[in-house]
Amino acid sequence: MTVVVVRPEPGNAATIAELRAQGLTARALPFFAAQALAWTPPAPDDVGALLFTSAQAVRLAGPGLAAFKDKPVVAVGPATAEAARAAGLTVALTGERDAAAVVAQARAAGLDRLLHLAGRDRVETGAMVRTVYAAEPVAVDRDAVRALAGTVVLLHSARAAARLAMLVDDAGVSRGAVAIVAISAKTAAAAGEGWAASRIVAAPRDAAMVAAARALTRTAATGISGA
Repeated sequence: MTVVVVRPEPGNAATIAELRAQGLTARALPFFAAQALAWTPPAPDDVGALLFTSAQAVRLAGPGLAAFKDKPVVAVGPATAEAARAAGLTVALTGERDAAAVVAQARAAGLDRLLHLAGRDRVETGAMVRTVYAAEPVAVDRDAVRALAGTVVLLHSARAAARLAMLVDDAGVSRGAVAIVAISAKTAAAAGEGWAASRIVAAPRDAAMVAAARALTRTAATGISGA
């Protein structure tokens, strides 16, 4: 049973590699491509710490990031923290759940005046925000959508979930032929109902997504249940 990854690059390739390392058959079908946007940095003295809720924001922040090299970083999770360190930043706090939780942790730790460098589509955190990238839809071949029948699709965002539902319905593919793994309850809700199986991971981490996909593929021989 093939696992299909629809998140943008470079995360797509990383997830594909992890799936294959687990012995799973994986295929890339990105629904979006991330593009850097021009942004105006605030005065460095107005910022106490940087908040990143995606690794893409670190990679695509561009030259404006240089003004904040000495600011501590609050990262939503390990992958984002790793990207921040690779960019030469100092990670002060790495979250274990979601954006709201890590912001609460940061404020409890005295990290205030957060500057959230984020994508155009993002969760609201109450921090000062600068939009540094956007994930734009890319064309998806109709035959590739039809080929999703009999697969497990990993959904890393609500936008990806909504687009999967639209593409599958438009192509005349039965939702009952496709299983999904969602990174959050919000993502699963955006996909709607009727899938062969719908799993929500306990923690919003890629490792949890891969583990859930592996569990679903193991049930494929006897039929998937639990939609």
